[in-house]
Amino acid sequence: MRLSPDQQREIRQTAQDLLGPAAQVRLFGSRLDDSARGGDIDLLVEVQYPVDHPARTAAALAAALSRRLSGRSVDVVIAAPNLRRLPIHDLAARDGVPL
Repeated sequence: MRLSPDQQREIRQTAQDLLGPAAQVRLFGSRLDDSARGGDIDLLVEVQYPVDHPARTAAALAAALSRRLSGRSVDVVIAAPNLRRLPIHDLAARDGVPL
């Protein structure tokens, strides 16, 4: 995994600040490959309650994380009971690593 312990902690804390203490975060995508270089940070954030404005919430979280992680590009996918589950959710849940 190409995230430092401090970066992992910052991601978890920022997600929980925005989506609540029960928010669970998984890293998926190219950042899991230790031999790769570069790449954005792909995150699945799972909550057990409905999210009213998922696109706005995902964008706000991605922007906050990008600022806190020295401008790194961050992509956020949200999973919540009121949102349609897409193939990206299944891929991230299957291959992702909890932070």
